[in-house]
Amino acid sequence: MAVPVNENPVEHPKCIFCKIAHKLEPNSRLLHDDDEFVIFKDIKPAAEHHYLVVPKDHLKDPKSLKASDVNLVERMVSVGTEYLQSVNGKLRSSGLAMADWGFAHFGDDDENEDEDGEFGFQARFNQRDGLIFLIDTSKSMFDAADDEECLFQLCMKAAKTTVQNKIISSERDLIGTVFFGTEESENQSGFKHVYVYQSLDQPGAQRILDLEDMEENCVRTFSKDYGHNEAYSLRDALWTCQNMFASSAQNLGSKRIMLFTNNDDPHGANPQLRRLAVTKASDLNETGIDLELMHLQNPGQSFDINKFYKDILYNDDDDINEMADPAEKMEELLRRVRSKDHKKRANRRIPFSLGEGLNFSVGVYNLVRSCPKPYAVKLTKKENAELKSHTKTYLPDTGEVLMPQDLKKAQTYGGRKICFENDEVTEIKRFDTPGFTLMGFKPRSSLKKYFHVKPAQFIYPDEMKVTGSTQAFSALLKKCLERDVTPICKYIPSRNLPPKFVTLLPQAEELDEHKVQVTPPGFHVIFLPCADDFRRVNYVEKPRATADQIDKAKEVIKKLKFKFSSEDFENPVLQNHWRNIEALALERDEVEEPVDHILPSVELFAERAGKALDEFKDMVFPPGYVPGQKRRAPAASTAAKKAKAEDALAGLDVKKEAEAGRLGKLTVAVLRDVIKKEKINTTATRKNDLIDAINDHFGI
Repeated sequence: MAVPVNENPVEHPKCIFCKIAHKLEPNSRLLHDDDEFVIFKDIKPAAEHHYLVVPKDHLKDPKSLKASDVNLVERMVSVGTEYLQSVNGKLRSSGLAMADWGFAHFGDDDENEDEDGEFGFQARFNQRDGLIFLIDTSKSMFDAADDEECLFQLCMKAAKTTVQNKIISSERDLIGTVFFGTEESENQSGFKHVYVYQSLDQPGAQRILDLEDMEENCVRTFSKDYGHNEAYSLRDALWTCQNMFASSAQNLGSKRIMLFTNNDDPHGANPQLRRLAVTKASDLNETGIDLELMHLQNPGQSFDINKFYKDILYNDDDDINEMADPAEKMEELLRRVRSKDHKKRANRRIPFSLGEGLNFSVGVYNLVRSCPKPYAVKLTKKENAELKSHTKTYLPDTGEVLMPQDLKKAQTYGGRKICFENDEVTEIKRFDTPGFTLMGFKPRSSLKKYFHVKPAQFIYPDEMKVTGSTQAFSALLKKCLERDVTPICKYIPSRNLPPKFVTLLPQAEELDEHKVQVTPPGFHVIFLPCADDFRRVNYVEKPRATADQIDKAKEVIKKLKFKFSSEDFENPVLQNHWRNIEALALERDEVEEPVDHILPSVELFAERAGKALDEFKDMVFPPGYVPGQKRRAPAASTAAKKAKAEDALAGLDVKKEAEAGRLGKLTVAVLRDVIKKEKINTTATRKNDLIDAINDHFGI
């Protein structure tokens, strides 16, 4: 930015910001407009609430700013902050919130559309994410009973596990580790008692080995190598993390600090350090850095967030007196699961029409997607250089290389190829404007379990497109839950996709015993089958079970019942694949054996329902039945075999068959009968030798 020049924006036709600020750009919508500034959404937002504050007076560039422009910049910050607070207030007042902590931030981007919809710009997220482990190294973090892990070892294990998971799930993200409360100091700003153990960088094998070594030897060597000092400033530790994010050369989509400590009042005796820490935490929030507390407890120790950390983590307007138990989050950090993670970001953002003139906006999320093994990368044999593939289309008759503009598409109908130009194909694919259109409501009981055409999606309100979407969405969700109905909608995902009929299954928010969100509020998008999708099945009549057999089957099912969740079962093929890759990268002598939770426990089955299973088997299966044994066909009698061979010889002209070369079609048994009938002298037993003997007999 620069000093305002107070020129008419028409004189700067190349300045897109002036055109937007003065409403000369029809595709842009102003979210805030006053005498001095306007606010509108970024064309490619890097976060859910990414807005631009632009002055109406034309400014050249930031290099021209002077001391007299400080007030202008401060007013811009104030206007932007007020708008963000108003958006945040609307989300909170609606009672809607989608949990977005932990590994959901880190992973592959969801599939985005290749083109922008008519409703506005499509958000694209190509940035990396950043995470810093900020770990308290006070002496109390190292207290532990014999043969037990101390809290610091638990933190190092969480950091190590996260790095291991990151290499597989999202290797482009950045991770760092910072200690505070050390005697030694190591950071760019020269702060005392703050030690940057690992800088902000991509996860790698050496980092895993370093964290593993620290986990195993910290109790014995940490005091000597790093020392302990309680005279630290939490402000300095947070500032160090902020500088690490600021100095990163990568464009980070999200920035997170996970603070591990067991001290609920680090600056209780020093109000000045407390005030500095609160101020710095507020600065982190304003710059888009999320701070999350992982409060740990030794046996017999309590942690009161109201003493200090409530002011660090929450704004004054937040009515929160207790925070979620970190036990479940720590358990998730320690889970060693090798799988791709997918970001909790909208696949697309489209309008939802309740009727003419009544629209709001929703984000569409994919909750389930297949997780395959990664594709193999082809390398040259000598240099290990990565190879690239190029595809060309040739004309079969002449070998001429064809360009995309030389190609057409065709559909065969009645043996005739119907050709289409590219613009005709595009026009055929377009049905209507992308979005949801409400068609009506049906009782929830009308939704059948076999209405499963494809995996369901999930929708959530989107304030980026239409202000007030959260309130409208919340009202619709509340009424659907109260009346136990599901909306029926026409759903067009994008301009080049055909419409689908869907039903929206309402879902209320659920919290677990740790006050961590288990399920967010919103609608599951269930794709409904059309008449063409149903198949008629001809059921074969089978013997029906008796009442006693049915009762015994119910008893077996009751004894073997358990709470099932797909999230509790990892794919053993993927786990084994990644363990082998990891062992090679870390130069391990042995590969960690995965536990296949998909395999049923025969011992547990026998313990819980062994007697009932045996009784059920005796009631249903015949005596002598062996599970898994294939049923043998009844053996044919000798007389039947002889009759069958005689039928094959009846009316058979052997010489004619031999001259025609068709003896190979006869079975060995028939050939032997031919030799016996023709009184051919031979000791051959193999089929080819029998055929040769018959041919020699007839002189063929």
